[in-house]
Amino acid sequence: MAAPMEVALVSDAAGPLCNCSVWELHSGSALPGYRGGNTGPRGLALLGGEHLLGAQLGKSYINVWELQRKDQLQQKIICPGPVTCLTASPNGLYILAGVAESIYLWEVSNGNLLAILNRHYQDLTCLCFTDDSSHFLSGAKDCLALVWNLYSVLQAEPSQIPDPRHVWSRHSLPITDMCCGFGGPLARAATASLDQTAKLWEVSSGELLLSVLFDVGIMAVTLDLSEYHMFCGGMDGSIFQVDLCAWPVQRDRTFQTERENGKIFKGHRNQVTCLSVSTDGSLLLSGSHDETVRLWDIQSKQCLKTMNHKGRHALISVILPSLSVKSCCCLALTLPSAIQAFLCCLFHPFGKGRGIKGMPSLSGVGF
Repeated sequence: MAAPMEVALVSDAAGPLCNCSVWELHSGSALPGYRGGNTGPRGLALLGGEHLLGAQLGKSYINVWELQRKDQLQQKIICPGPVTCLTASPNGLYILAGVAESIYLWEVSNGNLLAILNRHYQDLTCLCFTDDSSHFLSGAKDCLALVWNLYSVLQAEPSQIPDPRHVWSRHSLPITDMCCGFGGPLARAATASLDQTAKLWEVSSGELLLSVLFDVGIMAVTLDLSEYHMFCGGMDGSIFQVDLCAWPVQRDRTFQTERENGKIFKGHRNQVTCLSVSTDGSLLLSGSHDETVRLWDIQSKQCLKTMNHKGRHALISVILPSLSVKSCCCLALTLPSAIQAFLCCLFHPFGKGRGIKGMPSLSGVGF
């Protein structure tokens, strides 16, 4: 088995032969990519450690590649309309896609459409699962972020549309991005919006923990593994680092650019559309409309490597934490779950102390 490593998957939308590039994160070396699809914003997802999914830009299908076979597409999943956002559950059992204002939920093992959720009023912009696959979040142009309990959705009668567990309506402009930390239903989630704010929420209670106001619209957001920092990508190309352990604790905070200049990554010339943090918390990966992907050293805020692309559209990046392409195959799609051990801060300004939890199988989903 190959030694574990982190790789970056980068896709643009620059023509019919556009491919998904693969880069070894720490060395920056290019690896063989995946050819044959144009992927739009929020349209790239990893399924079960074996397959890569890419929503075809402006088309009504999802491309599927095997991680081991990069020379050709394996198949296409036909959808009822163009897919605006896409994600897969960490346990590899489910796929979520946003089509217009609706959320489509499929079961991977048999391809069955399990549910169509219509609780948003405008087009979906982003989707994400909690790390244990028990809940998922959706964001849209209607300024709403919704939290769904997967078990409740699966148990609902076909004639009924289940209610979301929480409706977060504190944003005043469209949601642009969201992410979840570790902890399953006890996790914290971050949302970004064109209203120039990024917000941190508690999934279990639905409580708003933190709201940070910037001087530009926020297009991307992510958390580091320890959840000490929240990184926010701005429309002007800046990336802002927000300390989540700062004292005194303030729920409403303004990021003052002049005073916090040492917490800004500068280099992109256009809006930052995607962000990911390496497992060890030392590196930040960013994609931008300026047709570059940049690798940053978080401590020094220096750009370590710039990867250029010809695409005119947003670049999508996904990090595969601590897995090589060969070792990914150990997570077969038929397995009901995968065990992840993680350490969480027991005394954190935002949220309760959390221990080590595993990822439950379908029979254990729901709390």
